[in-house]
Amino acid sequence: MAPTFELTRNDKGEFYFKLQANAGGTLLRSEGYNAKASASKGIDSVRRNAADDDRYELKTASDGRPFFNLKASNGQVVGTSPMFQDEDARSAAIAEVRTGAAAANVVDKT
Repeated sequence: MAPTFELTRNDKGEFYFKLQANAGGTLLRSEGYNAKASASKGIDSVRRNAADDDRYELKTASDGRPFFNLKASNGQVVGTSPMFQDEDARSAAIAEVRTGAAAANVVDKT
């Protein structure tokens, strides 16, 4: 079973997507988009870039917790992970994004 993209809209009318893990929990979250079509293009970008190791930017928060950004070929961040307890958890999340994003279904909750 692949992860699932959830497309949602907030109170301000912005569209977001989250890539949800098989076991639950968020793997990636997008920035806010003004148009649903733009959020859908962001999902397509995650699908295209997820298998490329060079697209992952490994980061560390100020409190020491690891996280990552997934970038498009133009260098723009298309998704940011939550903070993880350790680098092993971050690596496992990247592996799930890498192998599952391309086949992930979209659940439209807008």
